[in-house]
Amino acid sequence: MSFGGSRRAALAALCVTEVVSYGVLFYAFALLAGDIVADTGWSRTAVTAAFSAGLLMGALAGAPVGRLIDRRGPRPVMTAGSTLAVTALFGVAAAPTFAWFVAAWLVAGVAMAGVFYPPAFAALTGWYGPDRVRALTTLTLVAGFASTIFAPLTAQLGGHLSWRGVYVVLAIVLAAITIPAHALALRLPWVSRRPGPTATVDTSDRHVLISRTFLVLVAAMTLNAFALYAVVINLVPLLAGRGLSSSAAAWALGLGGIGQVIGRLGYRSLAAHTGVRARSLVVISTGAVTTLLLALLPAHTAPLLAAAVAAGAARGLFTLLTATIVADHWGSERYATLNGMFTTPLTAATAIAPTVGAALATGLGSYRAMFVVLAAVSAVSAGLAATTTTPTPSTPTADVQGRG
Repeated sequence: MSFGGSRRAALAALCVTEVVSYGVLFYAFALLAGDIVADTGWSRTAVTAAFSAGLLMGALAGAPVGRLIDRRGPRPVMTAGSTLAVTALFGVAAAPTFAWFVAAWLVAGVAMAGVFYPPAFAALTGWYGPDRVRALTTLTLVAGFASTIFAPLTAQLGGHLSWRGVYVVLAIVLAAITIPAHALALRLPWVSRRPGPTATVDTSDRHVLISRTFLVLVAAMTLNAFALYAVVINLVPLLAGRGLSSSAAAWALGLGGIGQVIGRLGYRSLAAHTGVRARSLVVISTGAVTTLLLALLPAHTAPLLAAAVAAGAARGLFTLLTATIVADHWGSERYATLNGMFTTPLTAATAIAPTVGAALATGLGSYRAMFVVLAAVSAVSAGLAATTTTPTPSTPTADVQGRG
């Protein structure tokens, strides 16, 4: 098989494994949490906190996983991540006590760091190089259907099995699909990014990690990630509080998923016509404006549904911005290590966004006020991004200048 064919096979495999990994490890929980509470007697807050703890553990594991990928390649890391995820889900299903349940989700969180977007992005960035935007767009477009596939599948299984039985079935599905796909399809050559003895300070990871641009971008992207994902989790209560029916609010949430696909489809064109700083400003500002519109538009179904689609587009654009911004600034040579460090606080912010967002709404007295605050958070994020430098063709960091 030619290298190009191998790249396509790897991309196809990752499209499938990301759908399954997110569907089983992330989206299924939203459908099963109520059954877990009813069966065990544990509080909804406690059960959700265990899941959030797993997400936070995944954030903490992101940096070391990135270093492992740079040194060993994606195949052993993602295969091990799949195997660990299956083990963790069996642990979740068997949990006799809440402590066991928490521990199993913590293990699952480590596995998430090895199978979710960051390692897949690292693999495609390494193998596709300057053509990575096309590959990353394809991956995120397909993976966007994870909830579409696994939400109804999980609900259907839940109609016939206990939540424990559902997790056993889903663990088997995860094992049957992701372990062999990662082991067999990710066999392309991988050049170790282990720093050599002649590496200079100027080109070291440390130099990048302590640079003003890196630190400011991390702050900007983390703030925006928090705002965007607090919006999506709290959208239904916002719209319900504004007088929309539960059915219309549910439609708004679903249409946001369509908006994500639209945003991702448009990202390649945006990347081809803008530099990385301008692109960051466009994406982050879009999120700020759509969040504000959701809070301030008249309480009529049509404009709010349109704003929900636009907010989804902002999230879709942001996913690809976070996937490409590290390589756009510092090249793909040490992408997995740098991206692991870059995405750690973003993943943590995403994990805490639902809880902190709900707390903000309570403290401010309404979801509308909370959405105004979230829009301001995104505006601050845009302001930070505007102060960063733009890579130039004369630097080794600008191997694509945002073009795919």
